[in-house]
Amino acid sequence: MQDLSELRLELDRVDKQLAALFEERMQICEEVAEFKKANNRKVFDKEREEAKLNAVRELVDGELNKKGVAEIFTQLMSISRKLQYRKLSESMELRLPFIPVDELDMTAHVVYQGAEGSYSQAATETFFNRRDNISHVDTFRDAMQTLDEGTAAFAVLPIENSTAGIVNEIYDLLAEYEHFIVGEQMLEISHCLLGAKGADINDIRTVYAHPQALMQCEHFLRDKSWEQISMKNNAFAAKKVADEADKSQAAIAGAHAAAYYGLDILKSGINQEGNNTTRFIVVSNQKIFRRDAKMISLCFELPHRSGALYHILSHFIYNDLNMTKIESRPVEDRKWEYRFFLDFEGNLSDPSVRNALCGLREETKNLRVLGNY
Repeated sequence: MQDLSELRLELDRVDKQLAALFEERMQICEEVAEFKKANNRKVFDKEREEAKLNAVRELVDGELNKKGVAEIFTQLMSISRKLQYRKLSESMELRLPFIPVDELDMTAHVVYQGAEGSYSQAATETFFNRRDNISHVDTFRDAMQTLDEGTAAFAVLPIENSTAGIVNEIYDLLAEYEHFIVGEQMLEISHCLLGAKGADINDIRTVYAHPQALMQCEHFLRDKSWEQISMKNNAFAAKKVADEADKSQAAIAGAHAAAYYGLDILKSGINQEGNNTTRFIVVSNQKIFRRDAKMISLCFELPHRSGALYHILSHFIYNDLNMTKIESRPVEDRKWEYRFFLDFEGNLSDPSVRNALCGLREETKNLRVLGNY
């Protein structure tokens, strides 16, 4: 029996041959890319790749080796495709009709969902740095509809919270409407206990808030004997307390709502999670992106087969792109099928981004760029 050092030398010899063969294979793939470019052929040929995998399985013995050689060639073909996408993207324009702009129109009409005094209003005023030409609507769908109708240029919508997670409805609406993310605003959520003018915390008997706010302030409320009543929006709760001017009533909302409705802040920072932040997106019906944009959002669907998502994510690794988030949502009317939403760092003008999108366009279903912001 050979000792370990001798066996390792044998492995090194074989690996050297494999590396040389790999280089030779990639050189041939470059020629394949040139042929496909000249003849307007697609890079991804699913039937050809499946036939290749079946053929290489027959070249080896044993179930483990058959699985292993199929895995190796799956990776080889994936790398070959990425080389071809890169070669093709160097000489062809990827059709992404997004228009780069230096700045957004910060004076245009903006809508947000919810009542005046809400966190959404605060996020809107913070992003646009103004209070004029801003209005509110009742629902998230209403906000999207105003963009459809052209009665607003932008809508500001909450898409996720650092403690409560994503807002499912926003993801579904992004897939449904042909609107695009052009900006984002992070807003720290610091809940306050608000009372009518002159109220004292000892006067309180009833507290109103959105169910999520009640949950986020559970530690503060736990030793209180107050009746807790859910409202559809914290700002609506603040408005109710202001309108009724009953010192036994309180609302949980932000300091922004206290200022808007003329309420007293009885106690600040009552949510138990100190690092509570909501991410808002700014949506437009225009296919535009700022030249200095740094984040891209996509959505796409995949065939329901093993390894499909794994191979798609490899496009980001190959092009040195940092993926920051991935979510999935059920596809309406298609049982057990899912749509993926993905965020990654980059700009649509970057060659690495265009290379990745070239591959994603061929290997996913219904790929959409949701925005660059």
